[in-house]
Amino acid sequence: MFKNDLITIAREAGRLIMEVKRAQSFSILNKEDNTPVTQADFAAHEFITDALRRLDTKYPIISEESCAISWTQRKNWHRYWLVDPLDGTKEFINSNSEFTVNIALIEHGEPIIGVVYAPAKDDMYYGERDCGAELNGEAISVAKEEPDTLRVVGSRSHPSEETIAWLEQQGKPYELVPMGSSLKICLVAQGKADVYPRLGPTSEWDTGAAHAVLNAAGGIVTEVDGSPLKYNQKESFLNPYFIARSAG
Repeated sequence: MFKNDLITIAREAGRLIMEVKRAQSFSILNKEDNTPVTQADFAAHEFITDALRRLDTKYPIISEESCAISWTQRKNWHRYWLVDPLDGTKEFINSNSEFTVNIALIEHGEPIIGVVYAPAKDDMYYGERDCGAELNGEAISVAKEEPDTLRVVGSRSHPSEETIAWLEQQGKPYELVPMGSSLKICLVAQGKADVYPRLGPTSEWDTGAAHAVLNAAGGIVTEVDGSPLKYNQKESFLNPYFIARSAG
């Protein structure tokens, strides 16, 4: 539906991010929640939001860098763009390549289209409901067979006590696959990991695009109780704890 447009927008936003990175002279600010932000975040945000407004749609936009939109205003939105212009700012600052550009289209609380672009890797993930998922133009899907050892995506820091407890409840040996940003969910989508338990805080823009890719690849994202992870259903943008996995 918007595939070529969104891929072009994400790639250009990634180019702007890499220009800032190569300059190696960017300033780092702290937002109110004490998370870092750089001019690369703002440059990508401005470009993406301007480009989305030029599409032949009238959908509103929520971006991490412009999310001061009241619940009263957005609670009746049926379709909207959800953007994280630079997910993995800490990875970006630390010269790690695991940062991404994320654009999702949300419909009635469900991510139906998503593009995740990792500019330092030049990896482009795309997923669309009923159309499948791809990486750099090649079809991808979740792992089909039940593994003997769970490949578990996690952050590069030590997993939380809640995550360890959840893994022990699965009754299987497991190995940790470290990864940053929304690429964690994308690893499950391409069958390189089996599950990503996120028992810690995230925001809706952190997950929307990769969630769409995983859904299109045959996977699911649920709350810990098994109910589907939904978007724009409450005043806060914080996600509940969730599990991203293959549907099997």
